[in-house]
Amino acid sequence: MNPDTYARLYGPPQPALHPEQSGAILLAWTLWVLNMVSLAWLTFLVAMVMLWGAAEGAAVGGFVLEVVGIAAGGAATLTAVAFAPGVRRMSRAGRLLLTGALAFPGTTGLAIGSWIYVG
Repeated sequence: MNPDTYARLYGPPQPALHPEQSGAILLAWTLWVLNMVSLAWLTFLVAMVMLWGAAEGAAVGGFVLEVVGIAAGGAATLTAVAFAPGVRRMSRAGRLLLTGALAFPGTTGLAIGSWIYVG
């Protein structure tokens, strides 16, 4: 057996980064970072509303269910898009860019709207 064959088959994986995809990867990374920052703000805001409501003795169960339902619906929609047959044939960078671009307006719009509303 050729000694290089064993190294190629069982060596550590070395993913090849295509130079033409580096811009798409950077844009997808940026979109997902902004999505995560928006989701972090919304999570903090919901937690504070729940804490203040519980401190006052108000029922916050309906509010929590509504927020969890919206988040689950958004996650299910993005998962359905990501696993669609046409999208599955795309490159990984393309899939991340597409799902990030679909999630970006919703999360960022909610975060900016809540920031303005809260003050």
